[in-house]
Amino acid sequence: MGVVEQTMKAHPVLASLGKWNYTRALTLYAIEKVYERTHDLRYLHYVQGWADAHVSAKGEIDEPLVDLDNMLPGILMLSLYRDTGEERYRIAAQTIRRRFDTYPRTKDGGLWHGAGVEHTHQLWLDGMFMSMPFLVQYGEMFGDQKYAYREASKQLLLYASHLNDPKTGLLFHAYDELGTEPWAQPVTHHSSFFWGRSIGWYGVALVEVLETMPKNDPDRPKLMALVRQLAAAFERYQDPHTGLWFNVVDKADEPGNWLETSASSMFIYMLSKGVERGYIEPKYAGIACKGYRGMLTKLIANPEGRVSVTAICAGTVVGDLAYYLKRPANTDDLHGIGAFMLMSEQMKNTPCARTNASR
Repeated sequence: MGVVEQTMKAHPVLASLGKWNYTRALTLYAIEKVYERTHDLRYLHYVQGWADAHVSAKGEIDEPLVDLDNMLPGILMLSLYRDTGEERYRIAAQTIRRRFDTYPRTKDGGLWHGAGVEHTHQLWLDGMFMSMPFLVQYGEMFGDQKYAYREASKQLLLYASHLNDPKTGLLFHAYDELGTEPWAQPVTHHSSFFWGRSIGWYGVALVEVLETMPKNDPDRPKLMALVRQLAAAFERYQDPHTGLWFNVVDKADEPGNWLETSASSMFIYMLSKGVERGYIEPKYAGIACKGYRGMLTKLIANPEGRVSVTAICAGTVVGDLAYYLKRPANTDDLHGIGAFMLMSEQMKNTPCARTNASR
């Protein structure tokens, strides 16, 4: 039994998959992509069942939109409205879109990671995947392109302006506008380390936004340049033995650092999609393929045929090096399952893929 099928079996929608949350949305986004390929209604009904547990018949969402993380399920509202025509999904998506009009921002216009006490005045790379693919897809679906593309470009480029590191080609995890967080550098106010999954979130956001953005958009070349920069950094820091990437990406020799699978899956996804769409050179297909083969070594099958995804970093905030190194390496955490399924669905069209990897 492959990862998609067993995830559906292990998490009966109403019983155990859980609340309106970004990890659930990531996993269901991957399953939605399987539905788009197969047209197997079981996948659609699974996504819809979860959505209906959290969105009322009137389109009311059962969780407040107080942070960017809670915007990610909006991308499912769009696909469900497209696939079913049910008005509740359109209304829910519209609610999320309107939240951008009131959502708190830094002085230069960056969307805070969260409006709660803990994350005010902060930009986290994670937030770009949580919000920007939804926004551009909403704009395309409902004629709101002018705002959506400008906002998405602005946010992706603004985040990069605060978090980009030209020396490595990587991006720091977070930025604190006020500079009061213990992890904030005194002058730049960004954090000090390159945490893999945060960079993965940002890389996937880039290619997902570019997928929808018009080819003549004035900011498109700048976003493509960021994809190229990250691709070169991913090549530079890929572990030559396994094809994977470390939890703290640039510190392969640091005692306690470990090869992590959710970030690796996201890096592979960005590289493969980037090659497919012509954003980066064809040579990066080989980097993605090497990573994909490495990912398959992180799957463990038990005698009953169940496959587990291992070495997934637990949910992580911003911290010092010791904090990142000590994060638990979980098995079958939805951060990693969702990322693995998304990557596998993308890699199905590549020569190096094994057809039984994700199902």
